[in-house]
Amino acid sequence: QVQLRESGGGLVQAGGSLRLSCAASGRAIRMDAMAWFRQAPGKEREFVATDPWNGGTPSYSNAVKGRFTICRDNAKNMVYLQMNSLELGDTAVYYCASRPFGAPAQVSNSYRYWGQGTPVTVFS
Repeated sequence: QVQLRESGGGLVQAGGSLRLSCAASGRAIRMDAMAWFRQAPGKEREFVATDPWNGGTPSYSNAVKGRFTICRDNAKNMVYLQMNSLELGDTAVYYCASRPFGAPAQVSNSYRYWGQGTPVTVFS
């Protein structure tokens, strides 16, 4: 089993930046597809970014492409989401997810393990 714990959320002014971290424990995630999803109040959980385990190209939702970057540090068993040029619409709880030995996917039910989420609030 993998336990995931997100951190780094908080309040940020529009146009600012935040870096979210996801710490994995229990086993190594170097062969897991890792992803970030988010859920805004009253909305469904939506895909943000995913990173394949095999060194392939990450993919992003259209809403964040060009502003967010997902990366991982397998030596530290960590995944990160660098968020730049934040917009009011980025306000949400952000979740880290793991898909063991799987291909990256943009649907939440493809992921087996989830963190508890970290809230991000963007204000004007």
